Amino acid sequence: KEIVLEAVRQYGGALNYASEELKGDKEVVLEAVRKKGWTLEYASEELRGDKEVVLEAIHNNPEALEFASDNLKSDRDVVFESVSNVRLDVLLCKRESFIRQRTVDCRIKE
Repeated sequence: KEIVLEAVRQYGGALNYASEELKGDKEVVLEAVRKKGWTLEYASEELRGDKEVVLEAIHNNPEALEFASDNLKSDRDVVFESVSNVRLDVLLCKRESFIRQRTVDCRIKE
């Protein structure tokens, strides 16, 4: 366990290579998602439904909400944390991309 803890402290994605048992160890998974929120994807199903773990993951990376359990995807606190951590520049970039795509779509329809 100590070797895996050190590995996920260095690189959260190391959780992918951990045993199933350690993917279900809350201490190990918390360390991983603190480093890289998206590593929630590799956590056990049980921990993807653990509010503390999911909040930590989405605090690091709001898009980690995708890997949370269905129950937590509809939890008010979890959704608020995810939305409040989305960077404005990312939203603006996505908005510009959407506007450009809509312009292309409209031109094609004409």
